[in-house]
Amino acid sequence: MAEIVIDVRDVSISLGGHSIHRDLNVSVTRGEVIALIGGSGTGKSVLLREIIGLLKPDAGHIDLFGQSVLDSTPEQMNVLRRRFGVLFQDGALFSSLNVEDNVATPLFEHTRLAHGTCRQLARLKLDMAGLLPDAAKKRPSELSGGMRKRVALARALALDPELLFLDEPTSGLDPISARAFDTLIRLLADSLGLTVFLVTHDLDTLFSIIDRVIVLSEGRVLGSGTVTELKNIDDPWLRDYFAARAPEGVNAHGN
Repeated sequence: MAEIVIDVRDVSISLGGHSIHRDLNVSVTRGEVIALIGGSGTGKSVLLREIIGLLKPDAGHIDLFGQSVLDSTPEQMNVLRRRFGVLFQDGALFSSLNVEDNVATPLFEHTRLAHGTCRQLARLKLDMAGLLPDAAKKRPSELSGGMRKRVALARALALDPELLFLDEPTSGLDPISARAFDTLIRLLADSLGLTVFLVTHDLDTLFSIIDRVIVLSEGRVLGSGTVTELKNIDDPWLRDYFAARAPEGVNAHGN
């Protein structure tokens, strides 16, 4: 059987007096490229933060690589965090650091390598993320939105993770940049053997690079499967969601 790298069991959480997740169950096996979708307020980003240990649920169990996230000590979580990388929705780059040092920061913090070596490795990760060498000494404010996303991806890859979390990675990008970013994610997943857990609302991402889609609705998993399988679920939100993508060769006006 395939190894389960993310195992969420019976997780419940309320925020601000509102129930977000109720007995939620999600599992991801090694090597999958998974997309998490759902309407606004269904707790997609909340679930991601629960899984990586930034938010503690009210009840339930969360395991990463067979290790409990909720019962781990801070030292154990630091070891666990070396096995996954995270790209947050806004990139979360340090505006005061240049691109090279942004990417090298996890290496500075979690390894004993010389700073010069860390910066060399950072330049390698920038190359993997499709950025030219002259980007290394620039500040994030000097880059386009697409380039900042790639810097954030390079930083998420800094420690050679087995698992990659991406929160709305194509949000705010123009269609060409978004599709190029999708292609890069799939290439990295296939070439590095990564497991990818991706929160998105981008339909084109689902149709182009995703192995399996998990749908959240009313605090639970509404469905899990391929895009074709999910289209067969009789749910108003899902129908409207997939209807937003015009058939191949037809524009939004039906022409």
